[in-house]
Amino acid sequence: MSDAAATLSPDQLARACADAMWAEDDASKGLGMEIVEVGPGRATLAMTVKPHMVNGQRIAHGGFIFLLADSTFAFACNSRNERAVAAQCDITFIRPGKLGDRLVATAREISRSGRSGIYDIQVMADDVVIAEFRGHSRTIAGTWLPVADKGEK
Repeated sequence: MSDAAATLSPDQLARACADAMWAEDDASKGLGMEIVEVGPGRATLAMTVKPHMVNGQRIAHGGFIFLLADSTFAFACNSRNERAVAAQCDITFIRPGKLGDRLVATAREISRSGRSGIYDIQVMADDVVIAEFRGHSRTIAGTWLPVADKGEK
């Protein structure tokens, strides 16, 4: 098996991993999310608040804001061709999102050690922070792109 990951720059690797994830991510695609930018340990995704995403207060339901932040977290922590999942996440809602808002979530890696990572994600609407999310990741078996077996030369 060829080592596809070894020939790519870190940015190219992150993009290739994002493309592989995106192909299988029905939840993010189904909500109309788009990948704006991705790089090693970082990602930016966007989503517009649609009528089915507002609650009885007529503001963006917090679950949809969480989902955007969580998807952004996933693309950031899976950017190095190691599969990773969420171990723990929390969110603080600062201001409401509104119908029609284009929400932009930006993730950055805070720490990565062994199988664990910590990522901060900021969700904004019109350049105003509406939520802060922190995610803790844990790597699992597998990769997004083929890698050479250890015994291959």
